[in-house]
Amino acid sequence: MPKQSNTLIDSLGLRENPIVTGLWQVADLERGGNTLDQNNASDALLNYAEQGFHCFDMADHYGSAELIAGAARAKLIKAGQDETSLKLYTKWCPEPHLFSLDAVRAGIEERLNRLGVECIDLLQLHWWSFEHPGYIDVMDGLMLLKQEGRIKHIGTTNFDTDHLHVLLSAGFEVECNQVCLSVLDHRALGDMSQLCSEHQVKLLAYGTLAGGFLSDQWLNQPEPDGVTDWSKMKYLRFINATGGWAVFQQVMQALNTIAGKHGVSLANVAARWVIQQAAVAGVIVGARLTENAHHDSNRELLSLKLDETDMQLISEVSTLLTRIPGDCGSEYRQPPYLTASGDLSHHLNSLPKVYAKEPVPGRVNRWQVSSGSEYEPICGYSRAIRDGNRVMVSGTTATHGLDRPVGTNNPRAQTVYILDKIAASLGALGATMDDVVRTRIYLKDCSNWEAVSRVHGRYFTQSRPANTLLEVSSLVGPYDVEIEAEAVIP
Repeated sequence: MPKQSNTLIDSLGLRENPIVTGLWQVADLERGGNTLDQNNASDALLNYAEQGFHCFDMADHYGSAELIAGAARAKLIKAGQDETSLKLYTKWCPEPHLFSLDAVRAGIEERLNRLGVECIDLLQLHWWSFEHPGYIDVMDGLMLLKQEGRIKHIGTTNFDTDHLHVLLSAGFEVECNQVCLSVLDHRALGDMSQLCSEHQVKLLAYGTLAGGFLSDQWLNQPEPDGVTDWSKMKYLRFINATGGWAVFQQVMQALNTIAGKHGVSLANVAARWVIQQAAVAGVIVGARLTENAHHDSNRELLSLKLDETDMQLISEVSTLLTRIPGDCGSEYRQPPYLTASGDLSHHLNSLPKVYAKEPVPGRVNRWQVSSGSEYEPICGYSRAIRDGNRVMVSGTTATHGLDRPVGTNNPRAQTVYILDKIAASLGALGATMDDVVRTRIYLKDCSNWEAVSRVHGRYFTQSRPANTLLEVSSLVGPYDVEIEAEAVIP
């Protein structure tokens, strides 16, 4: 388990200044085929560094952000200055079929080349669909590249609590998770923060200013009509999901009261509230390079400290908010899709399936899927069978690939992996978890019932199938849990 949280904070330059400049909006500025002038944009980035803001967050899909950061670093080298003063965090967001070691090497090599570095300060993995277990293989590759000195720190982005738990239970050195966290969105403050505390993992928080809506300029203003920049498109969805514009303005009034007390901006109060959460190592404040800068305002944030009265006021006004559905990152994987582009179901449905269906020889309207296990033909069974509109999934264990156990001695992690595997089996045959009408859970030790059942409850919040939980004397292999499922397709 990772034990390097203090090292992470110091190594990534967050001890003295926990404000990270986010470069997501480079992609927005480059919409329609435009490209930012790399010279001007890199100068703007260096201006942030000169003002004491040395940490920058970007990703493979943030337009030319990595190239701009690389150009800024090259300017420091040319001027004989310390290029290591720039702390460059980036992300790799592969599609699920890109999980081989060669694919991981190629993805990270591209990041290294674009940044112009030998070692990435922080590489964060985003994984689109947990039904595909390739994130385990990707993490294997990232760990190897870390050992080779190509990555200094490994993090995740938009991993929910259950799947971060799976990675930690497998011994992967995940040191931080980048998630949405603001006075509007408290999802990360529950189970996620508890897990991070137990494993010394830190949170990097984005969305802290809700795309700029949590600022003085939107106080007592009507709801905007027809916003066009991606950031505001995204966070207007968050505002509507948490109760709408009228409730949002009540939150703004509370923040404004605190801001007036301290003589700072409303945005400073919103960001400072996030920084003071125990699991948070840094907040990501977006920048529109070459258009505007917020050095002075951000600097005021460093000296601000909210007292107990301030925190209590924010806590009280937060009770007016409707909780964002799901866990951290759910907005990228299930409705309501609170993203800049809205509904992502088309993208998710286009991702490669884990399993392929095949017709059962000699039978009409019967299909099967296989995992490739050598025992399937030997024992005469399939991973799953569809007969008409009925789908039956065989007893499933947390076996990755053909023979690798996941979550050894950890029933909760095993259950997460198993239910993802069941979801993938159903998906290959045209069913979903919402179509499940029966599950059976077999436990080697019934004292683990609660941890396992709570995971089951999170996966079946809506459909709530008939369920039976049994303790058995033993399971084949080093497993604590086995689950089977039946579904009926409408």
